[in-house]
Amino acid sequence: MRTSRASGSMFGLAYGDALGAPTEFLDMRRIRQRYGDDGPRELTGNPALVTDDTQMGIAVALGLLDALETPPFTPGLITPLWRRRFVDWLVSPDNNRAPGGTCIRACRGLSDGRPWLEATQHDSKGCGANMRVTPVGLVPGLSDEERAGAAQLQAAMTHGHPTGLAASDLTAFTVWWLREGMSPADLPAALRERAHAQRTAYHERWLADLWARWGVKTPEDFISYGWDECLGILDRLDAALARPDRDADPCEATGGGWIAEEAFGTGLLCFLLFPDDPVSAIRRGAASSGDSDSIACLAGAFAGAHLGMDAWPAEWAGRIEYADKLARIGSAWD
Repeated sequence: MRTSRASGSMFGLAYGDALGAPTEFLDMRRIRQRYGDDGPRELTGNPALVTDDTQMGIAVALGLLDALETPPFTPGLITPLWRRRFVDWLVSPDNNRAPGGTCIRACRGLSDGRPWLEATQHDSKGCGANMRVTPVGLVPGLSDEERAGAAQLQAAMTHGHPTGLAASDLTAFTVWWLREGMSPADLPAALRERAHAQRTAYHERWLADLWARWGVKTPEDFISYGWDECLGILDRLDAALARPDRDADPCEATGGGWIAEEAFGTGLLCFLLFPDDPVSAIRRGAASSGDSDSIACLAGAFAGAHLGMDAWPAEWAGRIEYADKLARIGSAWD
């Protein structure tokens, strides 16, 4: 029986992040020269440092833990809690890990007291929208509407592009389905079914009038654009899985991961290439030509949700940065 899947997912996110951070701005030639064909093998440093991906994932998780202490879970409850956690991240002295410009600009607006609908970067679908959404997929007891609304809201607070919202939704549901025992082989079809079913579903209770600020006529026009781009990445994922190549740069198949749908697709591809070997999954993400820390952190989150905490090397838990916070979050939802 696989246990501690929430812990496995949160620690897996951090392990992938730490393993991929040194290779983020390296091409494949330099990665192979430095680490060999299979990429980095071990966490380095004590503690092994993570990036803004894990830092913001922790911020999302801590906001959720605060909100769940005083139910019911609503957008009015969670929004100010996430605002506070995002601003705390912005001003933290540890926020020195090459953070994304979109997150910085949006969080500065939040820090200045602007409504999130004004602070968000409406034209951005960077991977910061979904690198941090894993905790939304781990919370037990949410309805599908609450999980979708929360996943899209946490993205929308910084990244106002509809594809960032849709990709975050798919990332959260991938984590949730794996945590609940879905077979990895069933994920692509389930994700495609969800994308089609949600294509014109705009969560106004969570997103207010975000759609109206994007220059379209209806909320359905807004959100369908994002789902259509995610369906495109699912097409590329299916093509890659039809001819799986564990040795190839995954970014060649599903993109470099700098934007939300590609980060989701390439992180998922790395996991699905090694569904029962979590270390190989994050190593494949780290040995990639794109945004390797974000790709590997998503692969790690998926692998940990599927296999649980015991699937990771036992000695890593004591070496990863923020181990105490990761353990608190995981134990709350295991």
